[in-house]
This record gives sequence, structure tokens and C-alpha cells, in this order.
Amino acid sequence: MKDVVIRDWDELQHVIFKGAWDPTLMRYRTNFIYRGLNDASVSGWVPKLNRYCGHKLELENSLIRNFRKYAYAEMGTYNGFWTTITLGQHYGLPTRLLDWSYSPLVAAHFATEDLDNYDKDGAILCINFVKLKSQMPKVLQDLLKKENSNSFTTEMLERAVPNFDALKKMSEDPFVLFYEPASITNRISGQYSLFSVVSDPNVLLGDLIPEDDENFGYRIVIPKEVKLEIRDKLDYINISERTIYPGFAGICKWMTRRYANLGPQYNANHDAHEE
Repeated sequence: MKDVVIRDWDELQHVIFKGAWDPTLMRYRTNFIYRGLNDASVSGWVPKLNRYCGHKLELENSLIRNFRKYAYAEMGTYNGFWTTITLGQHYGLPTRLLDWSYSPLVAAHFATEDLDNYDKDGAILCINFVKLKSQMPKVLQDLLKKENSNSFTTEMLERAVPNFDALKKMSEDPFVLFYEPASITNRISGQYSLFSVVSDPNVLLGDLIPEDDENFGYRIVIPKEVKLEIRDKLDYINISERTIYPGFAGICKWMTRRYANLGPQYNANHDAHEE
């Protein structure tokens, strides 16, 4: 994917909203979704399942089975396959899912929140998920068309695709689908999130995106020299741990970073100026 290196907050705004005007609607709309990386040198295409169980991806079934077993009391009425996977992903279970957001600024939050990575460039993956619909089996494309939607809901998937085995059997060629989880927790709704799922866990989403085609995607690189500027300005428009992770943990994480002595270490050579 092509890298677009931004130099400040204003340039970030220009890049993420470039081409967002839809003359047919006379509104600002885009088919891009976003994924923030606090370290640009790390691949953002590798799901947690592949990172931890890459030696034996068949362990995915065991992970799901045991999550159902040990989290039974906590799950309550949330017992569908896709809801189970969503909850597992949300709380850290290794799955084949990748987290995305409709909001580029939420993605910028995830690219700049980690105190231990301010000495590294961050990045935002930007992909046109609507263009990837053409890779799906026709039955899934038709289902989206019927619902006049570009992404699935968990309810739609529960009816059409009962599990990952059924998903893989739908096509010999690997494909990706995107779905929006129900607002099971405040975190999910606050992150304006959706998930990507590749039909074959051996294939990464990045492998399904044509190379050097900006119509499918690109990557915004946030150099370490401007990372703190982006972070501070996100705070001022109320995008922070306090709103992304509602509750005590998010408040404490936000305050820890907010009061950390980051300026002298990372902004020493920054020429402060008034706009």
C-alpha cells in the first residue's frame, strides 16, 4: 500500500477527508474504514489468532469452545456464534478478526495512545471496504443488496453463516466480509467499530487488497515527531481513553497519559506557534 506521510494535524485532516465529498448526495461520505497502529513498523494485517497460534491455526476451534465454556456465566443471553466471537475479540481472545473504525480520528487515537511507543512512528491503515464486496460469494453479495447495506450485522450472519467452517465452504477462493457488532458494550459503540473476517485463517486481509491501488487503500504514517501533537489535539476534541473505554479503567488510563511529562522528551525541538 502507498504510504502518505503527514507533517502535522492540519495535513492529517486534509488527507483523511480528501475525496469525501459526494456530489450525488451533496454530503461528505466515504467508503473508507480505518485501523490505527501505534508502531508503523508492525504489520497491521495479522490477527491475534495468527500472532499467537500461527504454528497451529486449528487451535481456533479450541479457543472458541473453551471461551464459551469458561465465560458461560458472564455471557448470559449472548449465545450466538458471531456474538460469541465478537465478545471474545473485544476482551482479548485470539481470533481471526481485525478491528476497524468508521472514524479516522478514532483510528488516530489508537495510533497515538501508547506511552511506550512515542519514540516510534504510528500509522493508520485506510481501506475501501465496499470495493472488497466483489470478492464475496454471490449469495452474500445478494444478502447485502437485499438489506441495502455494505456490511453485515451479527443477526444477518447468524442466519446465513452459522460458523467459520460454513464460511470457508462458501467459496474455494478466500474472501473477506465486514460486519458491525451490536452495541453489546459502551466500548463497541464508542469506537464506531466494525470487524473484518477472512474466510481462510491462513490468508491475511492485506493479501486480498491489490497492490499499489489507492482506490482500495493506503496508509497514513504519523511520524514520531508529530505524534504528540496529534495526540493532544485529539484530547481537545474529546477523543481519548475516557470516551473510547468508558469506565474507571479508561478514565485512569486517560489521566495517566494526560499528566505524563511527555512534552520535554518528545516536543523539545518543536517550535510552538499560535495559529
